[in-house]
Amino acid sequence: MSKDVEFIGADALAKDAAVLMGELDVGALPVGTPDRLEGVVTDRDLLYRVVARGLDCATVRLRDVLSQPAVYCAEDDTVQAAMDKMAANQVRRLPVLNGNGVVTGWITLTDLARKLLVESEAMQGALRGLTETA
Repeated sequence: MSKDVEFIGADALAKDAAVLMGELDVGALPVGTPDRLEGVVTDRDLLYRVVARGLDCATVRLRDVLSQPAVYCAEDDTVQAAMDKMAANQVRRLPVLNGNGVVTGWITLTDLARKLLVESEAMQGALRGLTETA
């Protein structure tokens, strides 16, 4: 997981979220603060809830288009539990909360894939087989 989490306020404009996502090269942002997670805004939220509806991204507030409640995992959840939450809720990113409900990280499908690849001998062997020439 990434421990460097960039938040955006619920009062921010959809345009501001899109700009920040572009600058950070991310597809989602947690909305609120580390100790008060209000939801998550994704690039898909902006596309379907703002652009597709013909709304003005310079006037729409995130509170009106964010996904809530936020699906999250706990710091002590297993990798499998995080993957299960992502699959069950069809999300690609999860805020990670500590026992006090404070956001301490952000986990993505990329993070999970990287971990599984590094730890899986079978996966590494299969990839070596694909890349080796006869």
